[in-house]
Amino acid sequence: MKPLLMIEDNPDIQTQMKWGFNKEYDIVLASDRITALKLFKKKHIPVVTLDLGLPPDENDASEGLLCLREILLEAPQTKVIIVTGNDDRENALKAIHLGAYDYYLKPVKIAELNAIIQRAYYLYEIENENSKLHIMLEHEVGYAGMIGQSQEMQKIFDTIHKVASTDATILITGESGTGKELVAQAIHEKSLRKKGPFIAINCGAIPETLLESELFGHEKGAFTGAYAQQNGKFEYADKGTLFLDEIAEMSPSLQAKLLRFLQERKIQRVGGRNDIEINTRVIAATNIDLTAAMKEGGFREDLFYRISVISINVPPLKERGNDIRLLANAFLERYKVMFKKKIKGFSNKALEAIENYAWPGNVRELENKLQKAVITADSNIIEPYHLGLEEQSEIDRENLKKRYEGVTLKEARKKLEKDLIASVVKRHNGNIKRASEELGVSRPTLYDLIDKYKLPIKDELKD
Repeated sequence: MKPLLMIEDNPDIQTQMKWGFNKEYDIVLASDRITALKLFKKKHIPVVTLDLGLPPDENDASEGLLCLREILLEAPQTKVIIVTGNDDRENALKAIHLGAYDYYLKPVKIAELNAIIQRAYYLYEIENENSKLHIMLEHEVGYAGMIGQSQEMQKIFDTIHKVASTDATILITGESGTGKELVAQAIHEKSLRKKGPFIAINCGAIPETLLESELFGHEKGAFTGAYAQQNGKFEYADKGTLFLDEIAEMSPSLQAKLLRFLQERKIQRVGGRNDIEINTRVIAATNIDLTAAMKEGGFREDLFYRISVISINVPPLKERGNDIRLLANAFLERYKVMFKKKIKGFSNKALEAIENYAWPGNVRELENKLQKAVITADSNIIEPYHLGLEEQSEIDRENLKKRYEGVTLKEARKKLEKDLIASVVKRHNGNIKRASEELGVSRPTLYDLIDKYKLPIKDELKD
């Protein structure tokens, strides 16, 4: 049970409150300031009810106000609820000014006072969680703001620590929105190149005809419109790190030029003949299965082995456990400060919705939803509808109803099993070992189920 310190010198009120609250709280009683402070320091109680009229003079609020000051000096986050007589409203307001959470005027009605106590605990827990988050954010600042307590993310942090000081070429894989560029930035910031530039380029966002010039630069007159010599990203990243996002979108000819650089550490500008030595580390990223791309002839095998000296796979958000809640709180803190909104936290329903949602857009989607929620929030607590998750739940329920409407229990079980297998195998990009582990079946059994349901994914499987 939650501990509750009640500072009250009236024996009758002590009895009433102990009887009214002992089923929900672990009651700690004190009749004077000295005893109350000793108990408070010993037990670190988060919520306190305080009668201002304490001995030696019950008609003077000075002892109670002094007790309030000393409690808040010891633990400023404590929620102190002033419980005092109706004729002492002025001192109750003075206590609020000094930092008390709320006040309640006697006579005591258990249900009313309990509602205030429950709100106080709720606010304390939200603030305590945010405080832990701030500490974690400070701890993880060396990883470019990445947050993660899950085993998967801790492994990534450990890998970053081990490989950052080397010049090994690194391949980062993972779904869109998982934070692959943040991993690349973290490697750069932990490396001996951290004083050099970090240059990022999205290979899929630039037309093929322009990408070569963007990467390698060009000489004056190399093509129509080349009115002056232009350095490329490789030269700008000299003595630093070049991050090539969506590397699978690179054309075969550019793959060959990249391979030459990784082998010789030299480039030639478009239209140039002279080799230029470049000292830059290359980190590549993709959300595409490069093994499958190699089989189809879309990606060079020799380049794959050059860029994947070290491979780091960033898991999707739904596989990071409690990290979802940590990230949600981090984004809430960021955007409530940015937009100057007085938001205290999430409701329990909002946290439940966040944890139950699949997050197909991963961390990027979570951040976007939190930004929108903070901007549009009409209360100081974020609810599911602020995040757009309540509407999504309704859509999911409607789709579920249509899919299973009018089928027998046996048919529904088959449909569910088929859908689940297809979803898990797809999520693991055809990796049969990981999919079978998640489903809790052996690999041969999973192969048999795929054959049984004639799932159109067999060619994508990797043992």
